[in-house]
Amino acid sequence: MCGCCCGKDSSEDKADLTNPIKNRGCTDIIVLIIFVLFWAGMIFIAAFSITHGDAWRLVYGYDSFGNTCDEDNTGKKIENVTFSGMNMEGKGFVFILDILDPLKSMKLCVNKCPGQDLNTTADIAMFAVTEGSYLCRYDVKDSEYSAELVRKGICPGRVFASEPLLNRCVPKQIFSTAGDIFAKFFEFVNSSDIFHKVLHDLMTGWREMLILCFVALGFGALMVLLIRFLASVIVWFIITIAILGSIAGTAGLWWTYMDKKRFIDDKEEDNIPLLNVDIDSEQAFLVYSIIATVLTAILLLVILVMRKRIALTVTLFHEAGKCLADIPTLLLQPLWTFIILVFFFVYWIIILAFLATAEIASVDKETGFVKYTEHENVSYLWWYHLIGLIWISEFIIACQQLVVSGAVATWYFTRDKKTLSCTICTSTKLLIFHHLGSVAFGAFIITMVKLPRWILMYMQKKMKGSQNTCAKYTMKCCICCLWCLEKCLKYLNQNAYTVVAIQGSNFCSSAKKAFLTLVSNALRVAAINSVGDFVLFLGKIGVTAATGAVGIFWFKSKEELNYYAIPVLLVCIFAYFIAHCFLSTYEMVIDALLLCFCHDTDINDGSPERRYYASVSLQKYIEDGSNKISAISKGEEAPASPEAARL
Repeated sequence: MCGCCCGKDSSEDKADLTNPIKNRGCTDIIVLIIFVLFWAGMIFIAAFSITHGDAWRLVYGYDSFGNTCDEDNTGKKIENVTFSGMNMEGKGFVFILDILDPLKSMKLCVNKCPGQDLNTTADIAMFAVTEGSYLCRYDVKDSEYSAELVRKGICPGRVFASEPLLNRCVPKQIFSTAGDIFAKFFEFVNSSDIFHKVLHDLMTGWREMLILCFVALGFGALMVLLIRFLASVIVWFIITIAILGSIAGTAGLWWTYMDKKRFIDDKEEDNIPLLNVDIDSEQAFLVYSIIATVLTAILLLVILVMRKRIALTVTLFHEAGKCLADIPTLLLQPLWTFIILVFFFVYWIIILAFLATAEIASVDKETGFVKYTEHENVSYLWWYHLIGLIWISEFIIACQQLVVSGAVATWYFTRDKKTLSCTICTSTKLLIFHHLGSVAFGAFIITMVKLPRWILMYMQKKMKGSQNTCAKYTMKCCICCLWCLEKCLKYLNQNAYTVVAIQGSNFCSSAKKAFLTLVSNALRVAAINSVGDFVLFLGKIGVTAATGAVGIFWFKSKEELNYYAIPVLLVCIFAYFIAHCFLSTYEMVIDALLLCFCHDTDINDGSPERRYYASVSLQKYIEDGSNKISAISKGEEAPASPEAARL
């Protein structure tokens, strides 16, 4: 039973669905072992990153001696560097001694940026005494400040009134005066890697991102409860939310873009130098706005075309509600999935920040100051960490799919529903003790399709300026095919987990059985299922758009964020994952019910000896619904089917 594709091939085995195997073994053990070893690699990356990296270096910066500001660097001394390994707690700002040449000037960690101009060494010494912020090298006392130390580059000759920007002390005149002096400073700030700037915003805004995840959690929970108790109106409610959320999100993106464009235009009129993050942020929001506008227009057209079909899903949600009424703990499954996903995403981002700073400290021969260069092996760890994000995220979601599908299938094939007790507990037990390997296998298949698609998308971006039109279109076709394949495999996986939970077979055998069952009944249930899935997809879009709109207005009010287009994008991605976890409960219940119905009609004929497990209302709905959708497609009224009339 632990093999890959060694399931039974006889026609009698489909009757096994009505008789769950009690004494089952572990499925797909080899894949489970590989998954455990992969996790060991993730732990190694975490240990390496934390040992060699310093995530707070992204937020607070570091001085010319390799000390991370606002951090105790004791025990991190760099060889042959005099002032490294010092305690910088409370000194959270980087001060540049010579603003005329910031790339080569000494940089120090200070506890406060000077708020007024300091024109002489006496003024600088007085500032050190009154504010406790020393602007000369760490070994120089305030009583020793002199012009000689200025010539040596140990003390600043003149200090401009400053304000914190990216935790760097930036002269206030830089915001109102242009010139070569401040252009050099902008060159220094812009020389910082854009990836580090993005991670700075992620580290700074992680609390807001976490709160927005809980906002998405609230939206998702509200949507599930409304579907459960207001099935007759929830379909149109979901459509309304999706439309309003998409329009609001699109309007918010355009408003943010226009605001940033106006800000940049005003600075250009005053000949004030611009930060690259401002320009990149404006371009990012322009792209977001255009994409959102196109998607919103497509969404409105699709809803207009499918409005008659959508009305048929009310009964389908009502039937799914019966299952949820008997197994109310199914509604808690998204909560556990959400908590686990949040913990994993937080862990992944933290390790990413440490991995980004897992650099080697060396002394610049020209300046004599410390600089950090990327570790030679880090580039390989990036890919491993990325694969971990995809595989483990898909694994977590797949665990929920198997638990929910198994509980629904057990409920469906039990004639006396009152005899069921803690169905969700039984399904969870089967997952943990028997089928983790099958879940890891299914998640791995999705990863092996999604990763090449991401690589091709990256290559397509790099080929943007290429003149090879044939290669461009070939790349686009490959990306499109992989996307379609991924969607098909996800749908097949979800149904395969239902068979795994009931029959206890390995993943490949279960996927084969689920595929044959769906193909043989495609004309009867595919149309109904696709409309139901589309409505639930609209619900996910509505939650994502609403959360993104809240995030745009919130992040926009935080002045310390400079490239918040990426945090907004990540929040939308997390919101979609969260909405997927919640609304996929109904999606999985509906898919599992339809799959069970197909198997039910295959092994039973409705006679007294072989009665259907499906309720009369479900049988009537599926037959009538398929007839009505067929009639709508032909533009005519659907006659009542003979079987439906008999029921």
